[in-house]
Amino acid sequence: MTTSPLVSTQWLEDHLNSPDIVVLDGSLYLPQMGRDADAEFNEGHIPGAIRFDIDDVSNSASGLPHTLPEPHVFASKMRKLGIGDGQTIVVYDGIGLWSAARVWWMFKVMGVKDVYVLDGGLPKWTEEGRPLEDGPVQVRERHFTARLDRGAVSNLDDVKKIIETKSRQIIDARAAERFSGEAPEPRAGMRSGHMPGALNVPVMSLTREDGTLKDAAELRVLFEEAGVDITKPATTTCGSGVTAAALTLALTTLGATDLTLYDGSWSEWGGREDTDVVSGA
Repeated sequence: MTTSPLVSTQWLEDHLNSPDIVVLDGSLYLPQMGRDADAEFNEGHIPGAIRFDIDDVSNSASGLPHTLPEPHVFASKMRKLGIGDGQTIVVYDGIGLWSAARVWWMFKVMGVKDVYVLDGGLPKWTEEGRPLEDGPVQVRERHFTARLDRGAVSNLDDVKKIIETKSRQIIDARAAERFSGEAPEPRAGMRSGHMPGALNVPVMSLTREDGTLKDAAELRVLFEEAGVDITKPATTTCGSGVTAAALTLALTTLGATDLTLYDGSWSEWGGREDTDVVSGA
């Protein structure tokens, strides 16, 4: 396998029948997108793909959307999905690069090494006329071991300390209008703006028109223009911890290694009264 966190549509089609490959549909959509990820999966998905529901594989007791479950819960969910130790996991979504990166990140922090994102996702796959199948997928339970790297996950106190000490860069994947506070947050009760000192690299700026990730040279310019030094430690964030992982993925392709993700993201920070919020670019 490549050292890149991405695989091409051609590579996946060539390896679809390999017994150690498992393909996951990690699609997740914001309510305003008006899309139903489960219905779309049943209408058409990559052959053999398993539906990975980010909302289901989360800590429902946290009071925040999509946060990581404990390792034993994650392992139990994966066993029931038929995902086991030693498999090579390829994740895609219905936008190209949106929520698939979050699933990739979840597996990485749970100790899985061989996990990749399909570059361009389902849109590129279908545009190229590659095969699809519909209906539910039958799975058999497998053994899955989860070993959470807690150092890769930042919490509220961690971020407060980062802001105080300026020990890490904070990179926000939300749209520029939300980051600046000019546009309201899609979730009720959220304040508008961003964390003090945060830098903004909107997730949609990471990809080309076909949904594939921009090349290294383009990404370097994108991050540099936003004020990011890819050689220094960074913590990614977004609205609810999903698209922050796309920043983590992009930075990983550029060789960045000291990366954490703020799992509560703006859903936590912007929903509290004891956190500092800055408006403006």
